[in-house]
Amino acid sequence: MTTRSSAAMALQDMALFVEVARALSFTRASDLSGIPIATLSRRIAALEKRVAVRLFERTTRRLVLTEPGKRYLERCERIVQEAGIAHEVLKEAAELPSGHLRVSMPVEFGLIHVASVIDEFAQRYPDITMELDLSPRPANFVDENVDVSIRLGEVRDQSLIARRLGSAARLLYASPSYLARRGEPGHPTELSEHDCVLQSYMTQPTSWCLVCGDTSIDVDVQGRFSTNNVSMTLKFAEQGYGIAALSPFVARPACEAGAIRRVLDDWSFPAMPVHAVMTSRMVPARVRVFVEFLAARLTM
Repeated sequence: MTTRSSAAMALQDMALFVEVARALSFTRASDLSGIPIATLSRRIAALEKRVAVRLFERTTRRLVLTEPGKRYLERCERIVQEAGIAHEVLKEAAELPSGHLRVSMPVEFGLIHVASVIDEFAQRYPDITMELDLSPRPANFVDENVDVSIRLGEVRDQSLIARRLGSAARLLYASPSYLARRGEPGHPTELSEHDCVLQSYMTQPTSWCLVCGDTSIDVDVQGRFSTNNVSMTLKFAEQGYGIAALSPFVARPACEAGAIRRVLDDWSFPAMPVHAVMTSRMVPARVRVFVEFLAARLTM
């Protein structure tokens, strides 16, 4: 029978193994953990003896994970992380959430939607420091050490936990100069005869699906310009290079200034879901309060 003390020792040894495996050096792991090299070496050797598998290949110059060691690391990292979070949840139950929060999100989403509310969050949770990575690509949770990633569209990776924050509408806009030159489409099927501003982050940039009530139409489109940036999409539309799909929130200032106006008023793209994505349901309080805050504040 496994005793509580032996189970606790096993968890501690897992945590030490993760430190050494990440550093691939007893010296570096000792510096990071504050545990003497001799203690680390002895505990890792005892762990290998207990599991009857060599986890590291040791030479005078380097430390290398064996194949069983690599597989063991994949499991141990998650277990150690969950244990740390569990302790943190207990600690933070009586305290304000604190610590460093790493968030990844699309560039325009951060600038338009998050920047406008982040001051309120910072004032409410003064003990949380934040690192915001604004990038068009999805975050790599392991390599980039990200706590939560904001993603647009469906989340198909079943290993991730997704909390829906809302949905983003996308309507069609064009500049008055473009419409004067090329005419205004009266039906989505006419878009194939127009220049459109293509967005490379779409699953199918040259195939647009538009909906009106229960009616849905797919139309092939083309255009001179393609971009993965929403602000650049807006610029191309303002400069008369074609019809563009934009969030009303993004398009509103340009519409009010008369630089663009909506076309095909009865039609829109299907609403794009917005998710907060995490690797586990058990997250630190700083992550939980940030996700709940966004869910309550975001207006798209």
